Amino acid sequence: MSEIKYVTVTALTKYIKRKFDVDPHLTDIWIKGEISNFNLHSRGHMYFTLKDEKARIQAVMFAGANKSLKFKPENGMKVLIRGEISVYEQSGGYQVYVKEMQPDGIGSLYLAYEELKKTLQKEGLFDPVHKKPIPKYPDQVGVITSPTGAAIRDILTTINRRYPLAKVILIPALVQGVQAGASVAKAIKQANQLNTLDVLIVGRGGGSIEELWAFNEEIVAREIFASQIPIISAVGHETDYTIADFVADLRAPTPTGAAELAVPHFSELMDRLLERKNRLKRTMREKITSNKDRLNHYQTSYAFKYPKQLYLQKEQQLDLIVERLNKEGQRAIIHKKDSFTHVKNRLANVHPKGQVKRSMEAYQLLFKKLNREMSSVLTYKHSQFNETIAKLNALSPLRVMDRGYSLVYHEKELVKSINQIEAGQMVKVQLKDGQLDCKVQGIEERSVHE
Repeated sequence: MSEIKYVTVTALTKYIKRKFDVDPHLTDIWIKGEISNFNLHSRGHMYFTLKDEKARIQAVMFAGANKSLKFKPENGMKVLIRGEISVYEQSGGYQVYVKEMQPDGIGSLYLAYEELKKTLQKEGLFDPVHKKPIPKYPDQVGVITSPTGAAIRDILTTINRRYPLAKVILIPALVQGVQAGASVAKAIKQANQLNTLDVLIVGRGGGSIEELWAFNEEIVAREIFASQIPIISAVGHETDYTIADFVADLRAPTPTGAAELAVPHFSELMDRLLERKNRLKRTMREKITSNKDRLNHYQTSYAFKYPKQLYLQKEQQLDLIVERLNKEGQRAIIHKKDSFTHVKNRLANVHPKGQVKRSMEAYQLLFKKLNREMSSVLTYKHSQFNETIAKLNALSPLRVMDRGYSLVYHEKELVKSINQIEAGQMVKVQLKDGQLDCKVQGIEERSVHE
């Protein structure tokens, strides 16, 4: 008998989880159901059960996925969700991890809402640069809503309570149904044609998405954008966001909130006015007191008591000032003249014409000095030359020869000793006026000093 192999619960659960995770039909699936056992965790995650008449499945929508929800899920609400089916290993149960959620029944409307919102946003209808400021103290407030709804009552009550000075002009419009969008858009156009309204409230009370749908229609959005009157949107409750809210110059969470944003609070204005009135009185009293003090000071001053004496003193002071002014003026003129002369001399010294003249004079002096030096040098050189000539003449053999001496050459060599010559050789005797060719007949040694 073969041995039975057992697997652990963990291994089995992991195996089943892998089966879920690789199934393409379970990784991105749309499910329709009703919410029950809804629980919003303190960390923002949503846990609930999605059920229908015959089955149920656990669901979790993490905070990162549910932060963009435009509505608050609650028990009993029918929804459409998109998510991924997987196994939660700790409990061994399968559940859906919700990525997206829409209220059931308005799926097509919701898609139309998102598509129109993207289109208008791309065109710039939501751009803050187009938002008109809401006037602080409107004389006339226009209200576009149903004349029989609760919204108009809330608005009238709030405005009368806060700011009864404002006149409310009701422009009736259908705010629910097929014709509601066109009716609201027509009312906005009529309000602008009145040319008397300072601000316009457009909206209605709470309701389902379908009931509020008129304020998601393109015709209403474009009429709000084209309005010359600043518009406050007041549609549904605080959690309801419509296309009209994005296009309007200001969004109010409720019709009552719109009325509070449209007009100031009268009692607050009165308090502020009283506070400013008191401040003005206090400032006026301080100013009057200060001016009285100044007036008393002037009345007791010397000028008011003795104006003639003050006049005479001022006359004397004026004479002194005039005299001092004249002296200072003369001193200033002299100083300016000296400065002018100094500058003029400096300019003359550095003028090119003067510099050329001084250079020419220096040149003449140097030229004369050069001539004198050259004459002196030439005289000195001439004297040296004559002395040298005299010395040369004294030492010249030619001069000696003039005195009867001669020179003897043998074979072009000057004979200075008898040892250079032998008897019978031919020699040349150079005299002052010619040359003799002689033959040596004999040689006798004898000193010239004997």
